Amino acid sequence: MTPPEIAPLYADVTFHGPLSEERAARLIRSLLPLDDAHVVDLGCGWAEFLLRTLEAAPTATGTGVDRNAVDIAHAQANAAARGLTDRVSLVVTDVAEWQPDRPADAVIVNGATQVWGGDPLQHTVNALTEAKKLLKPGGRFLLGEGFWQREPTEAQLAAMPIPRDQYGSLADLVDLAHAHGYRLLAAEQASLDEWDVFENGHGIAWERWLRANPDSEHAAEIRAKADRQRGWRLHGWRETMGLAYLTLQAP
Repeated sequence: MTPPEIAPLYADVTFHGPLSEERAARLIRSLLPLDDAHVVDLGCGWAEFLLRTLEAAPTATGTGVDRNAVDIAHAQANAAARGLTDRVSLVVTDVAEWQPDRPADAVIVNGATQVWGGDPLQHTVNALTEAKKLLKPGGRFLLGEGFWQREPTEAQLAAMPIPRDQYGSLADLVDLAHAHGYRLLAAEQASLDEWDVFENGHGIAWERWLRANPDSEHAAEIRAKADRQRGWRLHGWRETMGLAYLTLQAP
């Protein structure tokens, strides 16, 4: 049987990642000015960050790409409600298969470096390489990427699906960006509160479904998924894995 559809994450959180309203506004400002610019958001989810960027830059256009059709449909509805339909294109496809129709003045990859697939140890490098191909010279790249806030223990590594070598420190991440020709304009990281709000959004969706469907043949499967996510979070990455937000300038 096909697994049941769980309420989408946007029902319980604002952004597709651990991100507060205040930080989102600050990150958008770090991309400005975007007069007559084109902004690309890869792995955009329901594109809330992209839509807010376009609201902050009234002459800019944007493209959001994600393979989740439910999220993109929600983004399209929000774009229509905000009068942004003429300025944004929202595409359902794999990022690795997407072909741009113009160079970008700004690229956003927020917690989505996995969208190019392949070896997890190469996800960050893939994002830095592919974003540069899309950007005009001197364009800006907003990268939201993981790093080890503190060294994970063996028990934590055993409790989460992330290899130790997938991430380094925040300094390692910035050094890697510089090795690929970028210059750092700003760096910050998600707070514990931002992480908790985002992770709680996942948990609430699972638990809401379980309460509404206690006798479903899928209940055991959904409960197992919820328990697995909770274990990854509480026994694995909480307070150990961070998420950095880097505003980078391309060469």
